[in-house]
Amino acid sequence: MRSESVLLAGQRSGWGGCARTGLVISCEHGGNRIPAPYGELFGAYGALLDTHRGYDFGALIMARVLAREFAAPLVASTVSRLLVDLNRSVGHPRLHSEATHGMPAAMRQQLLQQHYQPYRSQADHLVRRAIADYGRVIHISSHSFTPELDGTVRNADIGLLYDPRRPGEADLCARWRDSLKACAPALTVRRNYPYAGKGDGLTAWFRRHLPPDAYVGIELEINQKHVFTPSRRWMALRQVIVNSLRRTLASRGEGVAE
Repeated sequence: MRSESVLLAGQRSGWGGCARTGLVISCEHGGNRIPAPYGELFGAYGALLDTHRGYDFGALIMARVLAREFAAPLVASTVSRLLVDLNRSVGHPRLHSEATHGMPAAMRQQLLQQHYQPYRSQADHLVRRAIADYGRVIHISSHSFTPELDGTVRNADIGLLYDPRRPGEADLCARWRDSLKACAPALTVRRNYPYAGKGDGLTAWFRRHLPPDAYVGIELEINQKHVFTPSRRWMALRQVIVNSLRRTLASRGEGVAE
């Protein structure tokens, strides 16, 4: 799989000598690429690749900005989730799309070996290394959501998804929401919207394997309407997200001081 794992220079110094938490960024739905061996499967579904079904518009840009600004490691994929959804568990009914459901079982297993398992292993390595280095990790998974789904308009600009049963995640999202509102009062920021944070996904997978005092997993969801605004406005929103996260982390001594 042509995923990318970027260990940015200055990671340790960027967090400061007294930092207690490492930061890892991931992006499971960063692109709509279909590797050549599977191209013929998408003859009838090719148009879907350029929609929100194919990938999360803007999510990879946001992930790269966060990784750069916080000198944090990034793992990201540009393979379309219509081939295999890296944010779904093995056995989940939406792990494969309608384009690949009809593949023989051996080919689906090959997909997992070539694309799914390497990505999960890469993410696991970065998260566990951060815990080993800092004692605790904050994992931010970058996503975006379509402004309207099945006729329902999503009434949020930013969603912060977390598991309410894990106090560290609830606390971080509450403080990040407040910081976002302070930086940009006009934004509508909602927690566990438009999806439930405790649902199936990469963060949920880590929660099953890592204790709450070591792992904090947050899914950042951005309304795609902002991605398609004039570039300066989209750039400004990205900077608001960076600044608000920096303030949030600094408020508990977990990140870069302002």
